[in-house]
Amino acid sequence: MKNKGLIHIYTGEGKGKTTAAVGLSVRALGNDMKVCYSFFHKRPEKYGYSEIANIEKLGADIFAFSKGHPGLDKAIKAEQMQKEAPEALVFLSKLIKEKNYDMLVMDEVLISVRDNYITESQLSDFINNKPEHMELVLTGRGATQSIIDLADYVSEIKPIKHPFTDNGIIARKGIEF
Repeated sequence: MKNKGLIHIYTGEGKGKTTAAVGLSVRALGNDMKVCYSFFHKRPEKYGYSEIANIEKLGADIFAFSKGHPGLDKAIKAEQMQKEAPEALVFLSKLIKEKNYDMLVMDEVLISVRDNYITESQLSDFINNKPEHMELVLTGRGATQSIIDLADYVSEIKPIKHPFTDNGIIARKGIEF
């Protein structure tokens, strides 16, 4: 009998939120769990994000939503994100019931809440209606207290020292992306 699926949050201003979620996905896949990895506001075709391709090779199903972010690309409009992000929740809600995943990662979904593309209430409803057995992993800066209150695990990643901001060292392939 499987245990009840718990809710994980990786939040904060530091580097490592996605890395933690990917690591958890690798562990789950290595234990024959069925994993769905979804991500919001990222553009792998532009920035790399090789970790997404790697967990797909290991067997995770991958879905991209609300690609890009108005704060990083002026061609992307907030109105577009306000339409796409809630549609992602509807899509994922149906998908996780059909596919019976053991784990769902929603990488950077907390950015959608922080920037008002998804309401706190919409994400709370999604969390409260997840399949009971499924682990749910949420990442992104700015987790709200009400979302934190729904979680079983909460890790706040805090920057102490970072080579880019402290010494101007650029992002390196295989380390930062």
